[in-house]
Amino acid sequence: MSGGLLALLDDVAAIAKVAASSLDDIAAQTLKAGSKAAGIVIDDAAVTPRYVVGFAADRELPIIGKIAWGSIKNKLVILLPGALALSFFAPWAITPLLMLGGLFLCFEGYEKVEALIAPHEEHAPETVADGLADAKALEDQKVASAIRTDMILSAEIMAITLSQITTPTFINKAMVLAAVGIAVTGAVYGAVALIVKADDLGVHLAKSRAGLVRAMGRGLVTGMPPFLKLLSLIGMLAMLWVGGGIILHGMAEMGWKAPEYGLLAFAAKVGDAVGVASGFIAWFIHASGGAIVGVVLGWLVAAGLKMTGVLKH
Repeated sequence: MSGGLLALLDDVAAIAKVAASSLDDIAAQTLKAGSKAAGIVIDDAAVTPRYVVGFAADRELPIIGKIAWGSIKNKLVILLPGALALSFFAPWAITPLLMLGGLFLCFEGYEKVEALIAPHEEHAPETVADGLADAKALEDQKVASAIRTDMILSAEIMAITLSQITTPTFINKAMVLAAVGIAVTGAVYGAVALIVKADDLGVHLAKSRAGLVRAMGRGLVTGMPPFLKLLSLIGMLAMLWVGGGIILHGMAEMGWKAPEYGLLAFAAKVGDAVGVASGFIAWFIHASGGAIVGVVLGWLVAAGLKMTGVLKH
């Protein structure tokens, strides 16, 4: 009897070890995939605050909450099952689809570069007075637009995640995809909420009688516009280096290894030659090479869309 109990306890311990190992594997792959999607995450955080422009302060967080919930549904209800089906029935299609997403990122990044060099005429933010029936209609319109944009970015995040998963089991794949989807959504929209409310906090602190607190408040109020511009610039660069890197890696996966391997070898050689902060130097050169590829590809896509009349500006 005691022998059977000990055997059972051994089995339970073995199962617990397997489960712990599986959880460690899921956590490691979640972190790896999340870091690969960092460029899209940064851009998402940079883009989203514009959807609350023109609304009363008390509606900003509810609007962000609606967009975040829509993003969760995009990732978990639509994209996660689609990604799992793709990995099961057509794994060969993952790399080409990922490359198409990379081209989209290159195009989006190039559009932002072009807007910096030759700014397009900006339209004033919509308000209730611009013809919509009421504030709720405007809010619903903005939320729907943000969720549509999020669908594109979320699809690329999930595709990048799927390409990084090495675990063979269906359940683990689903758990990694879900973990990345939830973590990315929480990080993006948590950051957006902090960014959007930072100026309100600044105004509140600026009314304090304490000189240091008042100075901090004024610093927040005056510092947020340049911070948002910097965030937008980082997002643009991230889209270019991530998009270009995806294309280079996709070409290597399809057999044309020279561009990616050549860039990696060159970056490593320069990093070793410099000696100081060699890892960062190598990463910077590799990322810069990916960004250059991204700009060129983005320009080609934009030129093609303009020739066909799809793109007007």
